[in-house]
Amino acid sequence: MKPLHEIIRKPLITEKANLLKEETQVVAFEVARSANKIEIKQAVEKAFDVKVKAVNTVLQRGKVKRVGINLGQRSNWKKAYVTLEDGQSIDFYGV
Repeated sequence: MKPLHEIIRKPLITEKANLLKEETQVVAFEVARSANKIEIKQAVEKAFDVKVKAVNTVLQRGKVKRVGINLGQRSNWKKAYVTLEDGQSIDFYGV
């Protein structure tokens, strides 16, 4: 298995992700594009000591951006929605 920091890049702390976390126990992460659902599940369980029920992945296409007269494109990236078992939670802030 790859190191955890190569599979899970960062948690997504957005308005939508926070609502999902509070209402349905789903946590969103930015993950490596080469990571599959099994690797993501094992990495989250090992890193945060929780039980994972399901993993859904989405490939986000990079936006086309303009800088002056030049056009460029951001890189594509992968997002994972991790559903936790009942009674499990992840606290990113540690407060």
